[in-house]
Amino acid sequence: MMNNLIELLAPARRYLKKIRDKKLKQLFVENIEKVREDPTIGQMKTGDLNGVYVHGFHYNKTEYRIAYLIKVNDDGTLTTVILIGEHENFYDELKNYVRKHLGG
Repeated sequence: MMNNLIELLAPARRYLKKIRDKKLKQLFVENIEKVREDPTIGQMKTGDLNGVYVHGFHYNKTEYRIAYLIKVNDDGTLTTVILIGEHENFYDELKNYVRKHLGG
């Protein structure tokens, strides 16, 4: 049986932990679960972020993003969430993280 596993890297875990708004935190959890169920739900980026997928949602007049990588192996699919957060400055932070930590 194929498994769809999810892994949150440190920046995503830290952001999630700091969210005080319970409804927003729940929306992130629900959207991360949607990504786990169907990793292709997000849009694959190109250029500096080639291979990174981004899924977004709206809450309280603000856009939020979830950036992740997909790896498929014999055991199933591992989706690694790199970064979550507000859309503002999100792609700059994501590019910096990818460049520093993922060799992009």
